Amino acid sequence: MRHPFLDLDGFKAVNDTLGHAIGDLLLVEVSRRLLSIVREMDVVARLGGDEFAIVMQHIRSRSSPQRFARRVINLLNRPFTIEGYKIHVGASVGVDIIDASEMDADQILRNADIALYQAKADGKNTARLYDPAMHAAVTARRQLEVDLSNAVLFKQFEVFYQPQIDLEAGTVSGFEALARWRHSGRGMISPTEFIPMCEENGLIEELGAQILEVACKDAMAWPACVTVSVNLSPVQFKSGNLPTIVKDVLEKIGFPGSRLELEITESAIFDRSSGIISQLSEIRKLGIRVSLDDFGTGYSSLSHIRSFPFDRIKIDQSFVRELGADAESLAIVRAVVGLCENLGIQSTAEGVETHKQLDVLQHEQCRSVQGYLFSEPVTMSETMKIISEFNTDPPKQISIRRRAA
Repeated sequence: MRHPFLDLDGFKAVNDTLGHAIGDLLLVEVSRRLLSIVREMDVVARLGGDEFAIVMQHIRSRSSPQRFARRVINLLNRPFTIEGYKIHVGASVGVDIIDASEMDADQILRNADIALYQAKADGKNTARLYDPAMHAAVTARRQLEVDLSNAVLFKQFEVFYQPQIDLEAGTVSGFEALARWRHSGRGMISPTEFIPMCEENGLIEELGAQILEVACKDAMAWPACVTVSVNLSPVQFKSGNLPTIVKDVLEKIGFPGSRLELEITESAIFDRSSGIISQLSEIRKLGIRVSLDDFGTGYSSLSHIRSFPFDRIKIDQSFVRELGADAESLAIVRAVVGLCENLGIQSTAEGVETHKQLDVLQHEQCRSVQGYLFSEPVTMSETMKIISEFNTDPPKQISIRRRAA
């Protein structure tokens, strides 16, 4: 008997961006697809949330579970069309194989769950067969979640800053604040690992408030013409308290709203149920600028620009990376910059790493840029050096070398 245990990759993002009603319809469609590939003797069960279990009997060989798991993954990788939305999710699968005499249901579920946990840790959209050695890895992962909770509780996160360069003036116009976690045993842990964990474990609202407070406090030391931008997770809007949290931080620090910019991804504004647009409107009344981050990825649509009066659009680095080598990327960058110019919106290109990319962006009249060509994310103390390097009189020429790490 084999017991595949699976959950959907990216399902939470669907709920957060498109709403729970769409998420529920997606689960129905997932169930239909799973039922279409099993035999009458097999059992498909939804255990809760986006977790499913499939119990299959009389398998022919120990290799067949892996083949079936790959079939499941391929099946769920195909896009779903729900209420007019084309939705892409994936699946991670954990498999446990048992003899008929080993009918401890709890142990079977635990083993399959551990294999699933390992599949997700290995990059998702994959399958893993249970091995007793996996216990150690899963235990370590769950310990990391405990450490993360403590890190938020005791405010152990650091904030690094990456400069944004005004191409016309040749000066630093602002810094993007980036959360960093220096774990006592593992060293620096990537935000791509701990931010999703915070979102899943209900820690993101507290962490977001902490990062905002530190960023505003640090920015008080910069010249008044230098702003700070802070990223927002869609999950931070769920409680409806974000405008109050932001206002309280500004009042506590005495930081002017006109020097703060909040960044959201375009996928975030798909979810009308969480009142994101109305909360952003309340935030904007405080004088705060709002930018649309990673534009051109996710659920892209020009209607996003019409849904809210954004102050800035940040062109995703995936397009910037191919400038000079890919005509399509150039066409997209040119279109976005032109659109921003016509609408009176600031345009910023992310991930600028080469002078060739910079030359193209200057030629296309992009307003501002950020990336490793100018500086990697740095500590607060190093921001003052960067400001003094750029904000000279007369302004420093923009054709600079990449700063040393």
